[in-house]
Amino acid sequence: MENTTQQIALIIGGSSGMGLESAKLLLKRNIKTVIVGRNLKKLNRASEELSELGDISTLQADLYKSSDINTIIDFVSNNSQHIKYLLNSAGYFKPTPFMDHKNKDYDIYLELNRAIFFISQAVAKNMISYKGGSIVNIGSMWAKQAIKATPSSAYSMAKAGLHALTQHMAMELAEYNIRVNAISPALVKSTIFESFIDPKDMEETLAAFNGFHPIGRIGQPKDIATVVNYLLSDETSWVTGAIWDVDGGVMAGRN
Repeated sequence: MENTTQQIALIIGGSSGMGLESAKLLLKRNIKTVIVGRNLKKLNRASEELSELGDISTLQADLYKSSDINTIIDFVSNNSQHIKYLLNSAGYFKPTPFMDHKNKDYDIYLELNRAIFFISQAVAKNMISYKGGSIVNIGSMWAKQAIKATPSSAYSMAKAGLHALTQHMAMELAEYNIRVNAISPALVKSTIFESFIDPKDMEETLAAFNGFHPIGRIGQPKDIATVVNYLLSDETSWVTGAIWDVDGGVMAGRN
């Protein structure tokens, strides 16, 4: 199949944070973008903001509901457009000591990975039919380094699995001209922390981690989005299977 149709980007978890900032950069490149999110109010707010930049559409879906995952997969499978770019940016994070984990604490990460796995599979089928594409997964520094102050064994296990999936996908999909990479951030300002930090205390709480990063500050969503945009673009056409540390220097050493 010749690649004569419109090329679009799909962002899973695109209504806030890194996903939203990535959507802005893609739209500035005149790439039609579809963002997926669970919260309709946030989706509508994001759509209104992004509509000033380009062709944006939204899809409401809860990645913890099989029916909603199937809705995304159906959207992908029945799409007559080339989904050339995929960003898996959806996430959840709530530090919990290993000894305190319950089944539901573990499953919340496992189920998210399962959703990402099968959505990515559907997108890869689309990319194969159009002879190429680029995928970026948002992993985590916690998958590489345990931090006692933020106990997160199940989260880290899931993110390490996502790093491994990235490399396996890269190997298996390279022959189809599909590149797959991941970004491994340290602490980035995000609504993901609202699961355990009161929003009114967010700035002060996160600022306490500035010194943890050799560069001297926590990350901002745009720090990650800039690298996402680079990895999705043809500027990195010889990069696949890579796990990029975008972490203010944390993996090099901590203050």
